[in-house]
Amino acid sequence: MNKKYKTIIIDDERLAREEVKRALKPYPEFEIIGEASNVNEAKVLINTMQIDVMFLDINMPEKSGLQLLEELTMVPEVVFTTAYDQYAVKAFELNALDYLVKPLRHERFVKAIEKVRKAMAEKDKNERVISIHQKVFVKDNEKCHLIKVADIWLIESMENYARINYDTNVVLIKKSLNQLEEILPSQQFFRINRSQIINIDYIEHIYPYFKNKLQIVIKKDKTFEVSSRQSSKFKNWISL
Repeated sequence: MNKKYKTIIIDDERLAREEVKRALKPYPEFEIIGEASNVNEAKVLINTMQIDVMFLDINMPEKSGLQLLEELTMVPEVVFTTAYDQYAVKAFELNALDYLVKPLRHERFVKAIEKVRKAMAEKDKNERVISIHQKVFVKDNEKCHLIKVADIWLIESMENYARINYDTNVVLIKKSLNQLEEILPSQQFFRINRSQIINIDYIEHIYPYFKNKLQIVIKKDKTFEVSSRQSSKFKNWISL
């Protein structure tokens, strides 16, 4: 099931709000939870609900959409919808994802939605990533472990399981290396081949190996071979 993104539409014209609602119908992940016809109504929605995305008109009575953004502490992702194009530069200076001129054109709206999806996917990914300073709770059969992420020096693939090596201990969990790679901090953990991820803080030596591969020795007196493809990535990653 796709994640739902709380969405609001802010425009002083009811017909314009209806136009955005119609355009959003093919995209059920954008859950419209409210509408506002002015900045004050919009602020109430934004401050009382965790809004992910807003479609925002610029020219409104009393206060503009640009003024709304300047008054917010936490700003959701923004797509401007306006009858005028002279505010485009200012909109992008305020980090709007897109700027749509009314009446909305289908092909432009599709492109805007793709930008929003990409931004939300990146945000979701960042929220899932574990910090190197965190502790994680791991269950290995009947035993439970609280592990410092910084203490993990090697993760190995064991078919449908992953073997986590931390300090002098080993635990087995039912997760794939792909799943763990997504949530581990990418500045610290590098996948050296199809079946192993290492913590670079434990690297002691790096040696050239045959066929443009690398060999890595870590502080646990263990040597690992980095695949050709990952060796190239690793060199770029650490700017060798």
